[in-house]
Parts: sequence; structure tokens; C-alpha cells
Amino acid sequence: MDAAAPAWLAASWVTLKLAGLTTLILLVLGMPLAWWLAHTRSRWRAPVGAVVALPMVLPPTVLGFYLLIGLAPDGPIGQLTNALGLGTLAFTFKGLLLASVLYSLPFVVHPLQAGFAALPPSLLEAAATLRASPLDRFFSVVLPLSRPSLVTASLLGFAHTVGEFGVVLMVGGNIEGETRVLSVLLYDQVEGMAYADAHLLAAGLLGFSFALLLLMQWLGRRTVVAHG
Repeated sequence: MDAAAPAWLAASWVTLKLAGLTTLILLVLGMPLAWWLAHTRSRWRAPVGAVVALPMVLPPTVLGFYLLIGLAPDGPIGQLTNALGLGTLAFTFKGLLLASVLYSLPFVVHPLQAGFAALPPSLLEAAATLRASPLDRFFSVVLPLSRPSLVTASLLGFAHTVGEFGVVLMVGGNIEGETRVLSVLLYDQVEGMAYADAHLLAAGLLGFSFALLLLMQWLGRRTVVAHG
């Protein structure tokens, strides 16, 4: 991003890149986790489910604080990344991405888990009788039937990442072009009494969030009609 670009343009790029990568990573990691939570009878199901849901009730600054401690040079994650030659992740985009993945985890896993749990077992049993492997059944039966849940999980994960503030500020700081996202820029504008700019940015974020919710509802109604 050009250093001479407006602050909102640089922050928009960082925000979109962060939200896109976070959503992609969460879909890859969240699908097997959601499948396990939807079908396992293990005694670990409840504790794992509670850990996954924790960011929904935990203050973002608490999660950000402990991540910052863990990412410090003498923290467990910091020591590991330094040993691997990755350096310290605190106040970098990579650290910001790690924090966003953890903070938005339940917003992707829960819709996927609900979608997987709602699938009739008879469909998978029928595919198994046709000698389809578990992996083949997942990609040819489960994913096509779970498309509404995948769309919902993607939109929620993306929107939630765009709206992050406490975690990203604690872990990423406020480095222009690197870790400053739109929510942090809005905070800067309010703190600097640039209320006109803050109104424009806040209205843009409000409109974006509203449009995503409308899209989710439209896709939900379309799915109901298609299966009706």
C-alpha cells in the first residue's frame, strides 16, 4: 500500500486482508472441529465445546492480554516462534491473524456444527453402502448439503473479524499499513476529535454490517425455497 494513501484506505486493506485470511483459515480448521463436536460421544466434547465458545463471552481485552503475554519473547508462543526463526509475533500482522482466528472461532464453528448435526445419518449410510470412503462422503455428500451453513459461517466469521477492536488493539497495536484496522482507525478519529471523519467511517461500517445481515437472510430464504 502506497505510504501516501489516505489512512482509511490503508486500514481498509489491512482489515479486508485480515478478515479474508481469518475466514479462510477458520473454514479449514473449523470444519473438522465442527464435525467432531457434532458427532462425537467423547467425554471431552463439553470441555472442548466450552473452549470454542469462550470468545463469545470473554471480554476481548482479556483474550488479547493473555495472547500478548504468550506472544512476548519470554512467553511460550514467543519462545517457540523465536526457536523456529519466525521472530516475535506481537504487534505484527501474523500475530494479529492468530488473535483473530482465536477470537472469531465460535462464529464459524457453531454454524458448521449445527449444519453437520442436522444432516440425516441415512444419507451417509447410503453413501457408505456404495463404498464411498469417509473423505469421499464428506466432500460429495456432507459439504453440498451443508452449503447454507458454510455460507453463514463464512459471512459471520468475516463480519466478526471486521468488527474486532479489543483483541486487535491489544495484540496488533496501531501500526499504519501493518496492524491498524478500521475499528482502530475509528477510535483514533474519535480520540482526535475528528468527528466528521469518524461519522463517515462509522456509517460505512454500519452499512457494511447491515448489508451482510441482509445477504444472510436472503440466502436463508432462498435455501428454504429451494428445499421446500
